Amino acid sequence: MATDPHALTYLALGDSYTIGEGIASADRWPVRLTLALRGEGIPLEFPRTLATTGWTTDELSTAMDLATPPLGRYDFVSLLIGVNNQYRGRSAVDYRGEFHELLRRAIRLAGDAPSRVLVLSIPDWGVTPFATQQGREAATVAAEIDEYNAVAAELCNEHGAAFVDITGISREQGADGSMRVDDGLHPSAAMYALWVERALPVARRLLAG
Repeated sequence: MATDPHALTYLALGDSYTIGEGIASADRWPVRLTLALRGEGIPLEFPRTLATTGWTTDELSTAMDLATPPLGRYDFVSLLIGVNNQYRGRSAVDYRGEFHELLRRAIRLAGDAPSRVLVLSIPDWGVTPFATQQGREAATVAAEIDEYNAVAAELCNEHGAAFVDITGISREQGADGSMRVDDGLHPSAAMYALWVERALPVARRLLAG
C-alpha cells in the first residue's frame, strides 16, 4: 500500500517507556497516540521508534548518531528519557546538560520547529513493587524524579516545546496491579492509555497548525 503523500512523519525517542517493555507493540503509547490522532482526521504515520529498555540520555544520543537509516526530518517528534539516569544515581545537573542537548536535537529533527516536539515527563516507578524489592525509598525516588522533571519542564518552556506531565498519573495508579505488567515495574496497556488521554489534546494542538 502506498504511503499517503500528505501523511505526517513521526519519530518517537526514548527508553522502555517508549518501546513498551512487556506489552504488544500496538499498545505502546506513541502508537496509541497515533491511532487517536488518526481517528480525529490527522494523517500521522506510525512512528519510527528509537528506544531501548535501559537507555540513559547519553545512550539515546549515541543511538541517534548511529541510527540506520540516518535520522532525517520529521513532522512530529516525541521524547521521554531520564528514568535510567535517575535509577543509576546520576545527578540532575548531568541530566540537565544531556537532556538539553537531546531536546535541541529533537527540535532540529522536527525541522527546527519546537512547536512540533512533545516531551512526556518521567513516571514515578517508586510506587511499584519493583522499587520495594529493590529496597528503594518511595519518597527518595519521587524527589529525584521531580527534580529531573522540573529540569525538563524548564527547558521545554525555554525552547517552546510542549511538556506533558504524566507523573501524577503514575503515582495515583502505579500501585494498581492492572496498571503494570508482570515485572512489577513497567506500565501496562491500561496505564499507557491514560498517558495518551493526557497527551492527546496537546498533540492535537501541535499538529493541527
